[in-house]
Amino acid sequence: MLDVVVVIGAGSIGQAIARRVSAGKHVVLGDLREENAQAAAKALSDAGFDVSTTKVDVSSRDSVRALVAMAGAIGQVMGVIHAAGVSPSQAAPETILKVDLYGTALVLEEFGNVIARGGSCVVIASQSGHRLPLLTPEEDKALATTPVDSLLALPMLQPDMVKDPLHAYQLSKRGNSLRVKAEAVRWGKRGARVNTISPGIIMTPLARDELSGPRGDGYRRMLAISPAGRAGTPDEVGHVGALLMGPDGAFITGSDFLMDGGVTSAYWYGELAPA
Repeated sequence: MLDVVVVIGAGSIGQAIARRVSAGKHVVLGDLREENAQAAAKALSDAGFDVSTTKVDVSSRDSVRALVAMAGAIGQVMGVIHAAGVSPSQAAPETILKVDLYGTALVLEEFGNVIARGGSCVVIASQSGHRLPLLTPEEDKALATTPVDSLLALPMLQPDMVKDPLHAYQLSKRGNSLRVKAEAVRWGKRGARVNTISPGIIMTPLARDELSGPRGDGYRRMLAISPAGRAGTPDEVGHVGALLMGPDGAFITGSDFLMDGGVTSAYWYGELAPA
């Protein structure tokens, strides 16, 4: 039986991780835009990988289930790389919550039902989740464990509470790491692991949208003042993803890995601290 690695969101970060963990496996690439999946498939195929593509909308349970079924028909799902999402400059709060928060919870639930023993998953969250002020224990638990189809009905996520796209994004990414922490328990019963990576600004098309968007000046200042003094690269995230999904990461599950060049450190304890 073939081993399958599913990549959701065919962007630079998903591809970088896939290149490091998919040798000898079949890659299933899913993206909302078929042209993105096709372009990524060509790059991976040219590098020697066996690839199939499909369209997927992570905010639709039927669409995610179709992706699960497609992957399962090819072989056993040994890896999931969930890198799909929208940024604060790309969508309204409602869409961000539906795609980034609900969509991630849905992917974790559906693939957690089929992941093979020894399998692993990496979810791409964000440094933004680390800049959200502390939530109450009750709010943390609600984001982590509320049944997926009830998640968007939480009082803390209603339009009168979440009015700004950045706030929606921060809540979603904090919710991703909390949901993964809870899902690690369920995945562990299948002998599988799941973790999040919370990157800072990584030079991808999504990051370029942000740098040229209304918050661009702030992001450029953030990079200049950060301890690393620069943005990251997809390959740097790929190295961490490979650790988490490979045998050297076999003792790591339910964890979140912040890799932002020290931006969060500067935000809480340095020159980026809010007045």
